[in-house]
Amino acid sequence: MKKLFVVYIFLILASQKSNAQGCVAIRAGGAVCTHQEAGADNSKGWQLNTNYRFFKSFRHFVGKEEQKQRVDQETDVRNWAHAMNLTLVRQFNNRWSMVIDVPISAFTRSSKYEHYGNASTNPNARRSTHAFGLGDIRVAGNYWLFNPAKSTKGNVQLGLGIKFATGDYRVQDFFYKNDTTAMLGPVDQSIQLGDGGTGFTTELNAYYNFSQTVGVYGNFYYLINPREQNGVSTSRGAAPSATAVRFGSSTMSVPDQYMIRGGANFNINRFSASAGIRMECIPSSDLIGGSSGFRRPGYVISAEPGVNYRFKSFTAFATVPVAIERNRTKSYSDKLRTVADGTDVHGDAAFADYSINVGFSVRF
Repeated sequence: MKKLFVVYIFLILASQKSNAQGCVAIRAGGAVCTHQEAGADNSKGWQLNTNYRFFKSFRHFVGKEEQKQRVDQETDVRNWAHAMNLTLVRQFNNRWSMVIDVPISAFTRSSKYEHYGNASTNPNARRSTHAFGLGDIRVAGNYWLFNPAKSTKGNVQLGLGIKFATGDYRVQDFFYKNDTTAMLGPVDQSIQLGDGGTGFTTELNAYYNFSQTVGVYGNFYYLINPREQNGVSTSRGAAPSATAVRFGSSTMSVPDQYMIRGGANFNINRFSASAGIRMECIPSSDLIGGSSGFRRPGYVISAEPGVNYRFKSFTAFATVPVAIERNRTKSYSDKLRTVADGTDVHGDAAFADYSINVGFSVRF
């Protein structure tokens, strides 16, 4: 039977301000799935997976409701994200493997409110901040539950790992208050290179082939971040507001994040096409540790078409997740303020319409 080769690519995102594709910070380095085919042989070897992801976020949501006036009034916040993941896989035998994932990101964030203010009519009011460099490195071990030599139609892979705080989570840039005054301060959480916490990752990858032509796949990834806050100010160089201090959002949180994928693959010789659903999420509360600190929780559900082609020595792939539902959920501080003030408090976040993922995988 021809073996199904399903390429798993990274999440994002960012749990900071990069929305699951935008201001919800679902980080690129924290969610790269590196599922290999379950080979029946016991050969050892190395595999290099690369994944490049791009998106532009600019559509603001409060809950599931889009704030269309933000684009019309040109007060929208725009994030451009370029992320490259380099993932080295060591195959020890046909069941055990180890993964080292290294993300490198380049972010640009354009806004008015962080600089002159949304009410400003000055043509220079919209300014940009930037971040570029190494993200949070992840090391994980993976294990196929069933013997690939006997389970030839499908299998389930489990993975456990550690995400290290190697990415700079204190990146600073200048925020312009007028034509002559600029303040140096930490950039928005969504474009910070790391989250500042050591985390633990859990993974489940599965596939089943009905025939040589048709198969199904599923992925689940969860990043547990026990650290509650990383101590980086959210006031962009200014003094934090009394409200932010009171409700614990004056410094950045270190949030959990997760991804769920599932779909079907259709194979013809060396070519494979896939159609699936992808969900990326930053929850408002963490599994372990406190949930205080500034975060923009939310999720995006996307339709995810993809293609890959197996050449002689490597496989190339591309997927384009297209958002079908975006939801900026209430944060921990939103909930505290709602109870304390007796009024509904619900922050917003900007999401992308789609993202582009391309890459290749090579064994050597």
